[in-house]
Amino acid sequence: MARLGQLRLTAFLSRQHHQHGRRSFLLWRPKPEPKRLSFKTPVVITASVLLLLFLSQADGSNFQRRELKPNVRGITDKAQDQSQSQSQAPATDSAGPNEHGEVGEGGDQSAWTDFASSFEGLSSTIQTEGTKLTDTVVELIMPEWTKNIQAYARKLQRELSISPGSLADEIWQEAHDPSINPEINYEAKVRVSNDLCDEEKTFLARRRKVTAVALAKYLDIDEADVHPDDVPVIALSGSGGGLRALVAGTGSYLATVEDGLFDCVTYTSGVSGSCWLQTLFYSSVTGGDMHRAIDHLKARLGVHIADPPTAFSSLISAPTNKYLLSGMVEKLKGDPGADFGLVDAYGMLLAARLLVPKGELEVNERDFKLSNQKDYLQYGQNPMPIYTAVRHEIPELDAAGSPASEEAKDRAKQQSWFQWFEITPYEFFCEEFNAGIPTWAMGRKFNDGSDLPAEEHFRLPELRMPLLMGIWGSAFCATLSHYYREVRPLVKSLSALAHVDDLIWGHNEDLSKVHPIDPAKLPNFAFGMKGKLPDTVPQAIYDNEYLQLMDAGMSNNLPVYPLLRPGRDVDIVVAFDASADIKTDNWLSVVEGYARQRGIKGWPVGIGWPRPAASASTTAKELDQASHGNAEDKLAEAKDYQAARRADGGFSVNEGPPTTPQEKAEETARELGYCTVWVGTTQERSSEPPPPPVDDMTSWKLMEPDAGITVIYLPFLANEKVEGVDPTTSEYMSTWNFVYTPEQIEKVVSLARANYEEGRRSIQNTVRAVYERKKRVRLERERMVKKQELKRLFRLREGDHFS
Repeated sequence: MARLGQLRLTAFLSRQHHQHGRRSFLLWRPKPEPKRLSFKTPVVITASVLLLLFLSQADGSNFQRRELKPNVRGITDKAQDQSQSQSQAPATDSAGPNEHGEVGEGGDQSAWTDFASSFEGLSSTIQTEGTKLTDTVVELIMPEWTKNIQAYARKLQRELSISPGSLADEIWQEAHDPSINPEINYEAKVRVSNDLCDEEKTFLARRRKVTAVALAKYLDIDEADVHPDDVPVIALSGSGGGLRALVAGTGSYLATVEDGLFDCVTYTSGVSGSCWLQTLFYSSVTGGDMHRAIDHLKARLGVHIADPPTAFSSLISAPTNKYLLSGMVEKLKGDPGADFGLVDAYGMLLAARLLVPKGELEVNERDFKLSNQKDYLQYGQNPMPIYTAVRHEIPELDAAGSPASEEAKDRAKQQSWFQWFEITPYEFFCEEFNAGIPTWAMGRKFNDGSDLPAEEHFRLPELRMPLLMGIWGSAFCATLSHYYREVRPLVKSLSALAHVDDLIWGHNEDLSKVHPIDPAKLPNFAFGMKGKLPDTVPQAIYDNEYLQLMDAGMSNNLPVYPLLRPGRDVDIVVAFDASADIKTDNWLSVVEGYARQRGIKGWPVGIGWPRPAASASTTAKELDQASHGNAEDKLAEAKDYQAARRADGGFSVNEGPPTTPQEKAEETARELGYCTVWVGTTQERSSEPPPPPVDDMTSWKLMEPDAGITVIYLPFLANEKVEGVDPTTSEYMSTWNFVYTPEQIEKVVSLARANYEEGRRSIQNTVRAVYERKKRVRLERERMVKKQELKRLFRLREGDHFS
């Protein structure tokens, strides 16, 4: 009978799973072979880890509202009701200030109150409902760790209560301690200027001396012969791509270290996974050692970031719980308008994996503030990291609510864009605003250019690293248009869904304005600064107290834009591209529009993977089918164009797969190699096609006086020298994979190093050529100055002679 009952229960659960789909994370079909979680199971059960944290925002009056599924809403409502019936506000929340400086009337009005109340109710619900599941049921349908979920919830609830002696209470008291958070003693102002901040200028002066010595070693020339003005400003740019970008980027950066190039670099910039790489490099976890970074990844990436037992352990065990939860407590306690969302929870899970060393007891509090990375820059001993995020500006069609005209809709479509924000150890800055604040002031509210104390005589500590890590990698905050582009190839491949694709893609402009998952919120430092910033700053910036920031890969997966900022004067950009689809996305080509908009001279025009265009043979087929009257003339024109493209280094691209030998040859010709070099010009271009890549025969272009910015592009491609790994076919290389075995890490790192080795000679020759050009220009400039000085002295002598 017991066996029959289990079979009936299994059948029932199977029907429920079929009816409700995979969204029901508590019920799924039991496996015949139990006890081991599948590879993708952690992705499905991520909700069980995050539920305790981020669902509570659904009912808090001070939290950002969003639509929720009825079943989820029901859970939260029940939790809220139980919270209100089972608990009362503590005495410290009565009117008047308590020992922590909180002021309330009938209760603490901070966002923390709503969070704690909802969390307490949800925890109670878990404990009440959990007792209804017998051990037999748990054994049958649930993984082993769920037996401990009630204990996890109780422990976390105790730590997050603000009662004396709790972890949250300890965190909030330390937030007021200037010996622990010295930045709370300082008032912050918004700096409005095109110039780099003073701290970065000081860094550049120190770094220039270091790179001069490193360049002499790298190029094998006498150090005494290297003039500081001749040293190229080199920047490494790492793409997004989740853990793939993190692991591959670590291998690429290690290769630059071994080659001696890294010591010649002034800036590194990152998106998504490359931001995580920078976070690790400038931390005590690696101590600025890429070999230690690889060892750390091998030790920590074998477990999914959302693995419940591991995640809960980090959140309830000392000392990791304090460092992981500090940012949440300070944010919600110090800002009544703050909320806690999916990005916050995601960031905590990332930090628990990446910022916590294997020993865990060796976790370092200083690693959880970005401004502390100045320790690795103070003598110019390392390149300066630049982290990136974007805000999606979507102009309102009609603020009054009346129907918008077609003209207004068209204007709104054209005006939707992404605003780029950069974060360095020195400053949080937006070039579009020409304004920024000290990094240590992030997390504070601002109005009219000045920070606002969270309480009387108390300013909040710096925003913690976990939230920033979540923002940098929050690709899931993409628009519906981004999401659909991921699945569109599959939809188009099914003829029955062709009309569905036409319908959806016809509304792509509308989809590009909808974010199904809200980006993270940060206080807006430009709030209330109308009239003090450029006229191009949208009105919404002045009216909103918060900025919603997300993964910069939504705009461009290669963080080149910050490197083009005036004052940084970057000569060489070395771009490591580990994007998911490097050829289709073609991120380098997008930079051209930005350079034109900003009036940046010297960026090489038309670079990147060749754009799709019909080949001469394809054109002939189409013309032959269309008309015979002028087909021969058109064919000749197409062939001439293709010949000109090949002569100038441009390549034709077939729209479909190559079929004829000629098309196959064109397909091969269009492929970029492991290392491609382009150089721009400071002169105005008036003719097309764009300049070809630089090779051994055309390297003289790097020496031209009017040469502009040099771009060295290294895409992450398969290499026959490293077997068993291919970025396009290896499953674990997916952007959404969060588990890498040590063996997989070793393969990815080996592939990145092998690819760098393919271009090592070209990179060194390019750096040498740019150095020689700058040296020649300097000598010519000095010669002209001396010549002018001699003329002036000669004129003075002639004047004395005739006086």
